[in-house]
Amino acid sequence: MLAQVEIRQFRQDEFDTQMELLLYAFQAELTEEEREENRSQFKPEENWGAFEDGKLKASLSLHPLELYVNGGVYRMGGVASVASWPEERRKGLVAMLMSHALETMKKEGQTISCLHPFSFSFYHKYGYEMYCEYKRYVIETAFLPERQPYQGRIERRNGDIPLLDGIYRQYAVRYNGMLKRDESWWKESVFDRKPGHAAVYYRADGEPAGYMLYAVKDRVFTVHEFIPLDEEARTALWTFISNHDSMIDRVEMTVPINDYTSFVAGNPRFKQEIIPYFMARVVDVKPFLEQYKLQATGELHEFTIQLSDPYAPWNEGTWTVRISADGTASVQPCDKMEAHTPDASCDIQTLTAMLLSFKRPSLLSQAGRLSAGEQTIQLLERLIPDRTTYLTDFF
Repeated sequence: MLAQVEIRQFRQDEFDTQMELLLYAFQAELTEEEREENRSQFKPEENWGAFEDGKLKASLSLHPLELYVNGGVYRMGGVASVASWPEERRKGLVAMLMSHALETMKKEGQTISCLHPFSFSFYHKYGYEMYCEYKRYVIETAFLPERQPYQGRIERRNGDIPLLDGIYRQYAVRYNGMLKRDESWWKESVFDRKPGHAAVYYRADGEPAGYMLYAVKDRVFTVHEFIPLDEEARTALWTFISNHDSMIDRVEMTVPINDYTSFVAGNPRFKQEIIPYFMARVVDVKPFLEQYKLQATGELHEFTIQLSDPYAPWNEGTWTVRISADGTASVQPCDKMEAHTPDASCDIQTLTAMLLSFKRPSLLSQAGRLSAGEQTIQLLERLIPDRTTYLTDFF
């Protein structure tokens, strides 16, 4: 059966064919207006299907996006809308689509890929690993942080993409795993998924220093994005929220895992959850590492690492990584004809978690995910920048 399967991009006139499958698989419904809006945004070149005798059996979307890692911008393949008809499941069709997607990403220079999993274990076998989680707060008004005076001002600037994006980029570059947004993404994804208002904080000198996307409805203040660039903006935006206390019963919001609101709040006994979110995988190890900015130590370093990656065999094997004094890496495969005892070994999932700094080398070694001597572990701790992962978007 699989020999007869054709993997190809959708045609423009096949929107309804894919949509029928997606609505069934994700148990969703669309109004006629929503369906036509989706039709107008349909990009057949970003959608792949597994067809047999001309009939769609499974599909996925592969979006060309960009991701911040260590302050740099990486080309990223965003996998989404993976679906198959129930009678076609467990026949290897999704595996074929995922393998084809990885090959396509490598060809397109997308050295990293991200997705939102319905099941973490399902995508783990394709080389993906959880790379970020976030905190979710539910704060009754009695537990809101105390109002603090601030020198600047807050304005509602709904739909001002250049202003908001300028603030967003300064914030996003501080984290690993945030999307680089363009105008269409703001319009079609951010504002579409996060309706409401945009409150911008300006310092006394007139410089914008933070924003918040939020909505107030049914006495609930929902914060879609909380993006302060410094403590002054953070305090001012919280005071702005607290000034709604007569209109609301509670605040619901998501924040990065390193948010410290509970530490500075007068009463930290509000509901806090840690939510596992997106997964990622390095698609092409050599170009990814050679773009990756390691810590500059002023010294030359070298180590070898053995990788396992069954779904991306071009990553398999032992690699020599040489790091210059400024933190730039050069990566070359070791000669397969020579015997090598690698300094470190792991699977692609572990390497991804380590390079994105979701988990540190010492912890990965302790957990049995990274095999390496103490000297190599300490070298990796020195070289890999310690950053927090975060993602405010969805696809």
